[in-house]
Amino acid sequence: MSKYVVVLGGGESGTGAAILAKVKGLNVFLSDAGTIPEKYKNLLNKYEVPWEENGHTTERILTADEVVKSPGIPNKALLIQQLKALGTPIISEIEFAGRYNTAKTVCITGSNGKTTTTMLTYQMLKDAGLNVGLAGNVGKSFAYQVATEQFDYYVIELSSFQLDNMYEFKADISVLLNITPDHLDRYEYKFQNYVDAKMRITQNQTENDVFIYWNDDETIQKELEKIAIKAQKKPFSLHSTPGVAACADKEELCLQTINGKLQMAAAELGLRGQHNLYNSMAAALSAASVHIQKESIRNSLRTFDGVEHRLESVCKVKGVEYINDSKATNVNSCWYALESMRTPVVLILGGTDKGNDYNEIKELVKEKVHTLIFMGADNSKLENFFAPMGIPYISTKSMQEAVDAAYQHAKMGDTVLLSPCCASFDLFKNYEDRGRLFKEAVRAL
Repeated sequence: MSKYVVVLGGGESGTGAAILAKVKGLNVFLSDAGTIPEKYKNLLNKYEVPWEENGHTTERILTADEVVKSPGIPNKALLIQQLKALGTPIISEIEFAGRYNTAKTVCITGSNGKTTTTMLTYQMLKDAGLNVGLAGNVGKSFAYQVATEQFDYYVIELSSFQLDNMYEFKADISVLLNITPDHLDRYEYKFQNYVDAKMRITQNQTENDVFIYWNDDETIQKELEKIAIKAQKKPFSLHSTPGVAACADKEELCLQTINGKLQMAAAELGLRGQHNLYNSMAAALSAASVHIQKESIRNSLRTFDGVEHRLESVCKVKGVEYINDSKATNVNSCWYALESMRTPVVLILGGTDKGNDYNEIKELVKEKVHTLIFMGADNSKLENFFAPMGIPYISTKSMQEAVDAAYQHAKMGDTVLLSPCCASFDLFKNYEDRGRLFKEAVRAL
């Protein structure tokens, strides 16, 4: 009798895992506590995968040989606790797909910059003519692509939640951009628990694999003192210090490729801002690690101009620029956004707090922001923290209210920056929904 696999969650990740299980001849059942989107129902029906929505049939789940859990489901959920008590193996979609994957993988994680770096790396491999898929937090489900496609490479963006339930999976090239406090509500408010999740990107790597990381990150350096990394280390840094594989000294990006040294002025890059120098170095090292030539890497770095919801310029209205940085779901991400601002700022903050410490952006807010707009179901933490700074603020409870307030308080030459520091689930479906509504409201001004 074939193995019985239960998939929890009927979104992109869960649907892909269920289809892969079906294709591989396993006995599979998918269950979602909420409503499954129509497009996924259609896919599940096409592959004849049995499913349920708006609640779990516990007896059908607790008899599973193995459970594939979607990353959005927290470990403290009752059903997960029941499965753990039974000793049922619980894995991620990435772990499950990895068992059947034969392609090389470039896996990217970090608290900030992972989507930009993933998209840029994918673009580089594609521009070089490689047969490459895009998976993880962006693109289609990794499992679905393993079930239905035949790629030679995958570029995979991995969140800490996905890394949590990965055990045997191995990245051929792992990239760790940075580690700053995020999602602490999912990690018992202990930063070390979150750090441990991020470091799992290196697990199972051998001396034939590559580990690319930010050399200037103190947290990463501390972890490297504790962990024996077998993979070839390729650190990147802003400074040209011994041992770094890429640097951006004096505003010039520099690294070794298969056909010589690549040197490129930061001003030539399609992506602007200091944080994007890090992202560009990480992507370029990944491309060099799969033997892409320097001319091709240079061309991709020149032409790639960013991702939606990440410091995305929407438009100018009456001399005021509006920027959508809805993907800034933690404080450090907002810090990078503020650091790149060159004009006075009206800053829109707020959402579902994940145990945030706003001290990190306090000095930049003082220096660059003349009006704060809080946007959330509960703005009390933001009000309590920022009110003593004496910067005018407005509390709002919808995107329309927030954009209207920004329009009223912005002056010609200002920038209105949506960089929320928080998750979006109090008022929006997700950060994409938040960003789209921001753009709609701005364009309607």
